[in-house]
Amino acid sequence: MGNTICFFLVDDDADDQEIFDLALQGIGTSTRLEFANDGVEAISRIQNDTSFLPHCIFIDLNMPRMNGQQCLQELRKIDRIKQVPIVMYSTTVNPQYLADALNHGATDFIEKPITIEALTESLSKIFHMLQNSFATIDGLKR
Repeated sequence: MGNTICFFLVDDDADDQEIFDLALQGIGTSTRLEFANDGVEAISRIQNDTSFLPHCIFIDLNMPRMNGQQCLQELRKIDRIKQVPIVMYSTTVNPQYLADALNHGATDFIEKPITIEALTESLSKIFHMLQNSFATIDGLKR
C-alpha cells in the first residue's frame, strides 16, 4: 500500500522522541512521525494547521506547561480530530491516571517500554489496526 500513516507524538523529552522515531522506523512500512514538544504546541498545531490531520496521536503524561491529561482534554474539544485515536504514552502507570485518561477520551494508555524492540512491537500493532480501519474508511487519504 502506497499510503502513509501519520503518527503525532506530543512529548517534551528529545530522547523519547528519538526512541519513538527509531521504533516507528522498525515497523518498515509507510509511516510518518510529527512531533510537538508539549501540549501547548500540539494544540496550536492542530488548531492552526487545518491541513494537518494525523491518524493517531500519542501524548506523554508528564510535560511542562500543560500535562498530558490537560492536552488530551483540549484536543478532544477540537471537532476536526474527534475521531482520531489518542493514546496516552507514559512511564507513569497508575490506575487512576488510566481511568481519567479513558474518561476524557483517550483510546488507550500504554507504558513507555524499556526497549526499542518492545516499542516497535506496540507501534506495529497500532499501525496495523489503523491501516485496516482507515483503509476501509477513507483509503488513508489525509
